[in-house]
Amino acid sequence: MNIFIINGGQEFAHSGGTFNATITNWTVQTLLNYGFETRVTNVNDTFDPMLEVENFKWADIIVYHFPVWWFQVPNRLKLYIDEVFTAGHNNGIYKNDGRSRRNPAINYGRGGLMHGKKYFVTTSWNAPDTAFTLEGEFFDQRPVDEGILFGFHKMNQFAGLEHIGSFHFHDMEKGATQERVTLYERDYKQYLEAAIELENQLL
Repeated sequence: MNIFIINGGQEFAHSGGTFNATITNWTVQTLLNYGFETRVTNVNDTFDPMLEVENFKWADIIVYHFPVWWFQVPNRLKLYIDEVFTAGHNNGIYKNDGRSRRNPAINYGRGGLMHGKKYFVTTSWNAPDTAFTLEGEFFDQRPVDEGILFGFHKMNQFAGLEHIGSFHFHDMEKGATQERVTLYERDYKQYLEAAIELENQLL
């Protein structure tokens, strides 16, 4: 399989993007063990939107890594998405919004051109996992994928991509001990391997 990895760990203010660079390296190491071809883009680097579109077209699976900033993707990743997806209009990413002029009330979001391709996402948070799971806590017991990432998942669905997995790293600022990072590395690699094994079986 061809796997395109996007490192959205932006360098900004107190953030050096180092943890998402580490996650990206874990991903590359794991995938190389399977003999897969990988390409990696770092959103901090200068990029050509048309060349990035070619990476999406080349890939069987797109992997996104990013921290959540103010309950959204970092601004550099948002710029990357805006420019690259726009460059992908009638060029492999999407054709239109899916509707016809004869009946514009239905079929919105079905104009993607990336059907058959999959995506995988990781996010990293200062928030602990209990902020999402405990009654009375900040996120009202709403999981990451059903809450903060709802729009992100719809964006990928709009392009025709199928979601195959998410892994969320919590409490990675105040609670980022070496022990926590080591346990997360083990758990993440196992989760990624299971997702890839399943995709291999489906091929």
